[in-house]
Amino acid sequence: MTHPTEWKILLIDDEEGIRRVMKITLADAGYQVWTAPDGESGLRLCEDISPQIVVTDIRMPGMNGIQVLEAIKKAYPDIEVIVATAFGEMDVTIRALQLDASDFITKPINDEALHVALDRAKHRHTTRKQLQDHTRFLEQGWDQTTRELMESFVFQRNLIESSMDGILGCNVQEMVVTFNRSMERMLGYAKKDVLNHKTLGQFFSPGEERRFRGELAGEKYGGPNRLFMFETGLRGDQGQTIPVQVSASVLFNEAEPGGLVCFFRDLRDIRKLEREVADQARILHQDKMMSLGRLAASVVHEINNPLAGILNYSRLMSRIIGRGPLVEERRNKFVQYLDLITNETDRISQIVSSLLTFSRKSPSSFGEVGVAELLERCILMSRHKLELSHIRLEHQIDPDIPKIKGDFNQLQQCIINLIFNAIDAMPEKGTLTLTGNYDLEKRRVTITVKDTGAGISEENLSHIFEPFFTTKKEGYGVGLGLSTLFGIVQRHDGTVEVESRLGETRFVLGFDAKGGVQK
Repeated sequence: MTHPTEWKILLIDDEEGIRRVMKITLADAGYQVWTAPDGESGLRLCEDISPQIVVTDIRMPGMNGIQVLEAIKKAYPDIEVIVATAFGEMDVTIRALQLDASDFITKPINDEALHVALDRAKHRHTTRKQLQDHTRFLEQGWDQTTRELMESFVFQRNLIESSMDGILGCNVQEMVVTFNRSMERMLGYAKKDVLNHKTLGQFFSPGEERRFRGELAGEKYGGPNRLFMFETGLRGDQGQTIPVQVSASVLFNEAEPGGLVCFFRDLRDIRKLEREVADQARILHQDKMMSLGRLAASVVHEINNPLAGILNYSRLMSRIIGRGPLVEERRNKFVQYLDLITNETDRISQIVSSLLTFSRKSPSSFGEVGVAELLERCILMSRHKLELSHIRLEHQIDPDIPKIKGDFNQLQQCIINLIFNAIDAMPEKGTLTLTGNYDLEKRRVTITVKDTGAGISEENLSHIFEPFFTTKKEGYGVGLGLSTLFGIVQRHDGTVEVESRLGETRFVLGFDAKGGVQK
């Protein structure tokens, strides 16, 4: 291994402070270090000092890091290039790796990550040089000793077996005579089943083999009888196609082909990065649509329902005033209704404010929720609407029902939505039953809303929690209530069960009592 002081490193970065700090760090580690403020001067230094390793920033004015990488690999293919990227520049990183960058590090640059990347680059540079020396040795006419050298234990262990890239060598009959550990890991074949048993063509599909041979004989990827960074696919032991990048060279003996050596780089990690980029875009799109659903639900329900309550109480107050002077009993009701209107107006104000700051929406306000208080508030809010719809209310709440953890307003909205849905399901009057129970053994709180409406058909039952699905007539809702309810209950680690038949529909919400369920 080359001594640290014999390693020349060139740093290319347009920020002087970064160049200065990295130069001090690497010089302290024993490297010879040069710096350049831009790609053009960096390329001139490559010609003057012949560094083994170049570390270049991606984002630079003028010639960017990708252009620097391409120029270096074209003019000085033996130089290892490490690219420095900003966090999240996954597409640029993938492009750099495809152009045979040795490695990448993210800014701000961590010293440990930098030294790990340098060690990898040094290993690649040393291995590449040793393999080139061996290839030149074979090309100088030593064909008689080729097989002995390829099967040599020292050669395999020190050069071929330690390579991070897969190395496959074959003789003039194209029988495989070299198959290193990286090839075994890449394709899944054991060396003993490959050496002198398989030919090169058996690792390609017919179409890819023809393409490989055509490009090997052509000028596009390095000239006749040579390939440089050609992308293709190999067949693994399970028949799977493995994407690879291959560099290959035909070996000659006195102007006659004497074999072929191929260096394969596994591209599955790069493909994985590409899929992650695509997945990130898909997840962001899904999240945007979910946010849109929550926004629409907030507009339709969280504002409309409080407004309906305010309207009902305003009408009741008008009736009270119309009955004459405010005696003590009427005055108490009047004050009670004003308090409710004030509270609901304040809640609408909070909802509007949260919609205006939707992009930086804060987490829900979770705390202890008294279930009895929650249900009593819902009853108070909906009692008069039930009376106006000629619906009888029955309710039973366990007196010792414990508290649950949650957001009071969100849970209230869930129950109000269920009550209003029940009212819509009973246009000709009926009975609504609201219960709150506690299972001491399971430490489980259940809230049940049951109506005596027409019921939900079996074909619709499996769709009722889907956004925008509704069986209501136009003007009676857009179908977001139950999907919103389902989302809220999930965020509370709760469950929603529904049973329906002609004349009865029952929704059951289940929550762990505060402190969790005993196992």
